Amino acid sequence: MSRGDNHALDVAAMLGVLDVSRRLAGPFELTELLTQIIDAGREILAAERGSVFLYDPATRELFSKVATGAQEIRFSIDRGIAGQCARDRATIAVPDCYKDPRFNPEVDRKTGFRTRSLITVPLIGLDDELVGVMQLLNPARDCAASADQRIAEALAGQAAVAIQRVRLLDERMVKLKLERDLALAKQIQMAVLPKSLPVIKGYDLATYGKPADETGGDIYDLIHLHGSAEKTPGLLLLLADATGHGIGPALSVTQVRAMLRIGVRLGAGINAAAKHINEQLTEDLESGRFVTAFLGRLDLTTHSLEYHAAGQGPILHFRAAAGLCDFHPATTLPLGIMSDPPMDEAAILRLAPGDIVALLTDGIYEYQNPGGEEMGTQRVNDVVYAHRDGSAQQVLDAVLAALQLHADGAPQRDDVTAVVVKRTV
Repeated sequence: MSRGDNHALDVAAMLGVLDVSRRLAGPFELTELLTQIIDAGREILAAERGSVFLYDPATRELFSKVATGAQEIRFSIDRGIAGQCARDRATIAVPDCYKDPRFNPEVDRKTGFRTRSLITVPLIGLDDELVGVMQLLNPARDCAASADQRIAEALAGQAAVAIQRVRLLDERMVKLKLERDLALAKQIQMAVLPKSLPVIKGYDLATYGKPADETGGDIYDLIHLHGSAEKTPGLLLLLADATGHGIGPALSVTQVRAMLRIGVRLGAGINAAAKHINEQLTEDLESGRFVTAFLGRLDLTTHSLEYHAAGQGPILHFRAAAGLCDFHPATTLPLGIMSDPPMDEAAILRLAPGDIVALLTDGIYEYQNPGGEEMGTQRVNDVVYAHRDGSAQQVLDAVLAALQLHADGAPQRDDVTAVVVKRTV
């Protein structure tokens, strides 16, 4: 072939690369784009087969999502010709593969294909990022010729940038979908919270909830029990906190709230509700997941609060007559750990006029300031005592203000949720 013929082929090949650049700018899925890259490489260098191996920096492996005539494979960059190309970030041309000790003939044996020669080119994208390796088998052009290597490298550069672009678009789409899913989950979770608090003669109520993420692992509920099935009017209280925060825990605590509501409709008492909710969570939650919960029923006639605190504590009870706060521990294990936990009859608190019960999640008690010091029970005790004559909302606002002061700018790492009940007369 004359020098003029070679020049004509080189010009045609570079024009082909430019055409490929235009085509690769189109909207492709990653797998479709890789197929386009392989087809372009085969066309420009007149190769029989081709592969694109993407690079996984986390494992230092190359893996193929698309390969003509071969199944998907994954291997370390410490192996083979493709691995050396990735390590050195340099083109490797092999005119006779079976004479090169780096060549692995195993794929040929499995597929029946005969690899005579190959050219392997690193895919280097923007910011000098190693995107992967392109390999073309049995090119008709001289793969060892410098001109052909430059053509292959020009194609590889365009391909690397195209792959980066598609990956960024894919990541953006995934992020947008996640944001939409989180927004929907938050909307659903917020919808199940009480739209307004019950108005109960002789009692004052206040609630607060702020998740650490878009969705939280805490939930609360207050249900005024005054239907025909009730022997005495009452107020059902729920505060639940699932391990972690996010969509999974949000689903768990929403499930607890739904089961409790169903139990109320069926006339179940506190003991039966706690037992059945625990059994269901034990079946549903994976190992290591659980829900701490306060389930309580305040009798509005006797002013006694019977409750189970399943891993939820401490339970603050300010006794106005004594002028001090009692902090009661959990009464049993968190829900969902075991199907038949030790569970006594419900504990009972009796509320006198001026008494306050505060259900606060550990996002309050364990909130750490920049020095790593937790909010703790003593600070909460002091705030409640100082505002004992205020309304339930004023007590809660004071606790939250003290929490903000204690935090001193430290980020919120856990959900902050509270229910405050005060007997006024």
